[in-house]
Amino acid sequence: MDRSDATFTLAYIVFTICVVFTPNEFRSAGLTIENIFSEWLGSEDIGFIQYHIKRTTLTVLIHSSLPLGYYIGMCIAAPEENLMYIHLASQGWQLYFGLSMAFQLLSFALVFHWSKNEWANHPVSKTIGIFALPQSSWRAVASSINTEFRRIEKFATGPPDARVIITDTWVIKVTIYRLFVTLQQDAHLTVIHSKQHDLSPDSRTPVQILTLTVASINPRVKSFDIGLNSAEYAELCEKLRSPVRNAANVVVHLTLSELFLETFKSQVEMNQVYRYTSGQELEPCIGCMQVSANIKLTRLCQGDGDGECQQCYCRPMWCLLCMGKWFASRQDQTRPETWLSSTVPCPTCRTKFCILDVCLVE
Repeated sequence: MDRSDATFTLAYIVFTICVVFTPNEFRSAGLTIENIFSEWLGSEDIGFIQYHIKRTTLTVLIHSSLPLGYYIGMCIAAPEENLMYIHLASQGWQLYFGLSMAFQLLSFALVFHWSKNEWANHPVSKTIGIFALPQSSWRAVASSINTEFRRIEKFATGPPDARVIITDTWVIKVTIYRLFVTLQQDAHLTVIHSKQHDLSPDSRTPVQILTLTVASINPRVKSFDIGLNSAEYAELCEKLRSPVRNAANVVVHLTLSELFLETFKSQVEMNQVYRYTSGQELEPCIGCMQVSANIKLTRLCQGDGDGECQQCYCRPMWCLLCMGKWFASRQDQTRPETWLSSTVPCPTCRTKFCILDVCLVE
């Protein structure tokens, strides 16, 4: 193999890897199957199931053509091999061409089989067809999934080749070649593993990746694994109807904001209690309107004339959780080590206070 052959081979290997396992740089540039063939694929928001039937079909055809594409490229990169004329090529290249053509033709035959009966033989159609009622078909299930996917309150996370989507009724995992689907009411999610990464490329902070198994009580539904950032674990649990089991006793790390709220709550509980002497009942918290206001800001941290803190004369109007969220929202997000020692303005009158001035109301 001369220099030009080796260069093309190396370049084609990189190209193949980028096509099969598309890096973020390619996605940012729009060099993905989904983006290039977007007009034919249609909108995922309008027809989620139909979109992924087309996407997986197109992906199989394109990926199966990569071996044959290498042979065609070598016809140009290595003209001395006489690859344009199969009968003149070496026995090794003839065997490679035969296998590549067979692989390509097999993919076309597979896609033709999938397309029969209006795509009823496609793996996605068969996967969701399990949930069809006796007098119905996979299309009715597809319509249900499409409708719920269009709702904004769904939970969705993960990279494009391993997306996790949870709607009011369905738990879905999207991969390169297929979809995994199960009913929420039948699903049992179990944390089985966790992996700690010292640095996340997105947030530049440590990140914990959880692995959960999704099992169904329906024996016809295969179990599958999903990956999840621990920062999204609480949101996932809120969307699910049943609790997530922790078989491996994995300690799920909280987000930075959640950790701060836990610390904020612990510190406030150690502060001096404010005894509310007014005859009026405490009003609902104006932040969440869910619980009664139970926080009063009273300057306790330093003596008169020292520091930035000031006396706040507002009546109790906020709950502990909302005041903690307000405190965290006013911090420098790049310097979490300064959060507990900083001062912020009162959300009502703007007088400065610190965490030592936050008192629970009795």
